[in-house]
Amino acid sequence: MITVVGTGTGAPLDATALEAVRTAGLVVGARRHIDAAGPPPGTPRVVLGPLAPALDAIEEQPALSAKDTASGGVVVLASGDPGFFGIVRALAERFGPEALDIRPGVSSVATAFARIGLPWDDAVVVSAHGRELRTAVNACRAHPKVAVLTGPGSGPAELGAELARRCDNRVLVVAHALGDPEHERVERVTLAEAAARDWGDGVSVVLCLDEERALAPVRTFAGPHLSPTRWALEEGEFTHRDSMITKFEVRALALARLGPRTGDLVWDIGAGSGSVAVECARFGAAVVAVEKTSDGVERVRANAAAHGVDVRAVHGAAPTVLSDLSDPDAVFIGGGGRELPDIVTACARRARRTVVVAMAAMDRVPAVRAALAGAGFDCDGVLLQSSRLAPLPGGVSRLAAANPVFLVWGDRPSSSLPEGVVQ
Repeated sequence: MITVVGTGTGAPLDATALEAVRTAGLVVGARRHIDAAGPPPGTPRVVLGPLAPALDAIEEQPALSAKDTASGGVVVLASGDPGFFGIVRALAERFGPEALDIRPGVSSVATAFARIGLPWDDAVVVSAHGRELRTAVNACRAHPKVAVLTGPGSGPAELGAELARRCDNRVLVVAHALGDPEHERVERVTLAEAAARDWGDGVSVVLCLDEERALAPVRTFAGPHLSPTRWALEEGEFTHRDSMITKFEVRALALARLGPRTGDLVWDIGAGSGSVAVECARFGAAVVAVEKTSDGVERVRANAAAHGVDVRAVHGAAPTVLSDLSDPDAVFIGGGGRELPDIVTACARRARRTVVVAMAAMDRVPAVRAALAGAGFDCDGVLLQSSRLAPLPGGVSRLAAANPVFLVWGDRPSSSLPEGVVQ
């Protein structure tokens, strides 16, 4: 049996946990946790560093299959709740859930939110420990309350530096040495302040907050907002100019091909009203809307505010302004003139997963397909022709044909997807 003890954030081990440590045939954990637990002299121990050697040492224990922890079993000491982004996953995968006796402590996330007096049932929790920081950055850009589990190279300084260039309404709460009565600090800092400091190695969690929305209404489900109940919203639900808006039939298929989700970054190029950008943000993605007209930028911002989502509106023309943006997971390109093939090429070079292009002119389809194929994408597309019901006198209806639109998309082959990207 493997007894997994969550040490919590500073609380001493209870009597049963101390007894398991006293009789263990092997104790595994960080040095500070082992020292605090005080196994008897001579007890074999593994100080955690790389995980694989520790798992190998556990597997070599002769009493591993014993059901009685008093028979020289294994004790693993872990911070907080070891089932919450912790070592339980690796242990269960290697030895099976039936081999584990888990005794959780209070997670660092729960403790950090408790320290600042906020509930966290509506928080997004994302781990940047041993993972790409970009996913955590995108979650922080898209959601008002995010807890980031940190790691080497993915701490408050790196998070603050990435967000400072892209957000102006977030603050960070940095929790340092949680549970240590002598060294614990919980500090609220601006993004720039976080980026400018050396935080050392005592930070395990950072909270990223939009303070105006940090206290959300009562929730039924924990975590980020659920996926919207409706998408492909009516054009009337957006402010737009002279019907210059991606129609809902086109938006529905575009969203299906883009697949926006929490942790993604989506570009909406030639955003116009920003309807596609807003809908992607409603699915939890971080979104940048590029629009070359100043009044269009204001419309994008107004529509994002009206739907309660965060969309960064960038004033400028593609592909020129794209060099200042972070690489996207998916890109939607609406309209475009003679420069459309150049825009598609620039976007395809940067997109990690998908590029979707909507256009009315059939003459541009071959060049768009060639640009996507030239960037190594698998290309496909459809011509969308729809007719909507329109009223006639006498309480009857006719069909009113909408202008046909070509929707062409390219997906990066699974063999060339960046690490961590799921098609």
